Formats: sequence, C-alpha cells, structure tokens
Amino acid sequence: MAGLYIHIPFCKSRCIYCGFYSTTRLEMQDRYTDALCSEMALRTSTDVIETVYIGGGTPSQLSAHNLNRLLLYINKVYKVAADAEITIECNPDDVTPQLSMLLQSLGVNRVSMGAQTFSNQRLRFLHRRHTAAQVAKAVNMLRQADINNISIDLMFGFPGETVEEWLADIDAALALQVEHLSAYCLMYEEGTPLYKHKPTRTDADEERERNMYELLIDRLTAAGFEHYEISNFARRKAGDNPLAPSPFRSRHNSAYWQGIPYIGIGAAAHSYNITSRSWNKSNLLDYINSIEHHLLPSESETLDAATRYNDLVTTAMRTVEGININTLEPQMAAYLLENAQRSINQHLLELNNGHLHLTRQGLFVSDNVMSDLIFI
Repeated sequence: MAGLYIHIPFCKSRCIYCGFYSTTRLEMQDRYTDALCSEMALRTSTDVIETVYIGGGTPSQLSAHNLNRLLLYINKVYKVAADAEITIECNPDDVTPQLSMLLQSLGVNRVSMGAQTFSNQRLRFLHRRHTAAQVAKAVNMLRQADINNISIDLMFGFPGETVEEWLADIDAALALQVEHLSAYCLMYEEGTPLYKHKPTRTDADEERERNMYELLIDRLTAAGFEHYEISNFARRKAGDNPLAPSPFRSRHNSAYWQGIPYIGIGAAAHSYNITSRSWNKSNLLDYINSIEHHLLPSESETLDAATRYNDLVTTAMRTVEGININTLEPQMAAYLLENAQRSINQHLLELNNGHLHLTRQGLFVSDNVMSDLIFI
C-alpha cells in the first residue's frame, strides 16, 4: 500500500502565515500540469495507491481542464484502490456548484478547506481571500454534489483573540456538521511575512493558548469527535463503537504518521519508501525544466535505523495510539522505554497493551516529551 501526494503551488494571493512553497504565477499552470503528468510517468510504482492527496498552495485554482487531466492521469499511471481516499484542498471562495460536481465526477471523495476563523476581521489579518459566510456556502455546495467527507482547518491564538471569540469559532465549525476538523495555534514561522510582526511572548499568552486548546478538546469530544492526533479530530457516526477509530480519520495523513510509503509529485514534494526519502526542488521553473528534460528534480538521503526511529517518535507519538513497542528493533525498544520512564512517572506518557502514548497532560508538552525520546 502507498499514498500519493501531488503539490499544486499556485495561489491567487499569499497568506501572511504560510510557510509552504507557493507561487502566484497562475499563467504557468498548463505547463506545470504537463510536468506533473510527466513526473508521474517517471515515478511509476507497482504498489496499490490507497490514498491520494492534492495539496498546495491552492489546488482549487487549477482550471477544470487541468483538474480533469490530472485526475485522469493519476488513474492511468497508478493502480488506485477502488475504495481509495482522494482528497483535494480547496479555498472556500473557489468552491462553486460546477467545481463541486466536477470533483465528484472525477472521484474526489474528500475536501479539505482552510476556514481558519469565522471572524472576517481575523481573516483580513491573515490576508485570506474568503469571508466567513463563504465557508458555509462552500460546505453546502459540496454536500449537494454528494461529497460527504469534508474537513476544515481552524486557527487560534490570534493577537488579542479572547477565549470567547475562540469558542464562537468552534461553535461555528460544529454548526457546519463537517466530518473532520484540524486546529492549530497561529505560528510565526521564520521567512513568512507574519514573522516580521512576531509579538513578544508572555506567560499569559501561553496560558491563554493552553486554555484554548483544552476548550477545543472538550468541545469537540463532547460533540462526538475522536481526538486521534494532537491537532486532528474526526467525527464519529451515530451508534459507532466509542473505542473504535472514527471512519473519518484522514487516511492519508494517518499513513504519514504510521510510516507508510508515499510518492510525492510536484515542486517541493517529498517521497518516502522506508529506507530513503527524497524531495523535489522548491522552484517552479527549475522543477518544470528538469522534468521537461526527463530528469527527476530531486535530492535524496538514505535512512539508517536511528533516523527511522527518530522519525517514528516525531510522527507516531502524535497519535492517540502512539508507538507500538513490538514493532521496534529490540535495541530501539529498550532505548525508548528507558528514556520514556521519566515522562511515565510524571504522567505525561502511558504504556498500554504494548503502545506508548501521550496522556492528555502530555499533549501540552509533547515537543519536550518527544525530544527526550530522540536517539542521539
């Protein structure tokens, strides 16, 4: 089994917080789509593709013609499972009845939208193109096209944001009855326009953001969502076994956290096959020129046992299941348990049925906990 990720770097305008590779050169999308198809032909695989994720950037900025070409070519080159999860990221203001029907006809069965907030003032602060009202309209149009697996992203920790405003955002998201929700604290990543306005952090800010995160967990779990990864929540269906995984977990992202191989197509895309990983050039023209000369525009590295272990610590430990000790080599299992003992004693980690995982208390200091487990 494997996943397929395709990076669409085009954006109509850039958000001030985004650290992903993107470009506003929309006039290049025809040539770029040609390059994506050519790279897929160069990166053939006999693995069954269980998940496809078209991310960005803003994939919904692609023309109907290019979306059609891209989805058809995926099925031409790869063996896509009949029940594959096929996700595309959309900006709410790009969603129309025509786009919704096109996506459904091409086999897309999951849509992820960056709502971020339901405050128009905070949306303007982020330089987002859509309005709060457009999120609900987009959800309704997707539903009418029989796309019934919708995820939205939310952000909290805006400058001056109150707890009450955050609760209003959570309630607005719940009112949409989406199947999945991802929530992140606003990050000031170096190299982004937002970083230039990075405020001085105080203990009060950190306490407010921790309180917001706790309220998020409480509200969503009370509403029937499974908190299956630090930042991700999946709705349970009525009558579901409360101990079973939600069927609306992101299968694609879950595969990342479980160390399942994936193929990355496009500028800045990464690929992973357990023993090595590679990454494409983060430059639109360099990427296209390389592909047009039948060369893969990528660098790679071989992963030794220690690196694979460290990758597992920083991915699987984010999930509710944590790390399955029994899948580790004996030396790494012993190292993990030895270095986890302090966090276990502090009730930040728990060991249950061979799985080492974060406790709720450990969620708030997860970076520190994971750094203690890294193999040096």
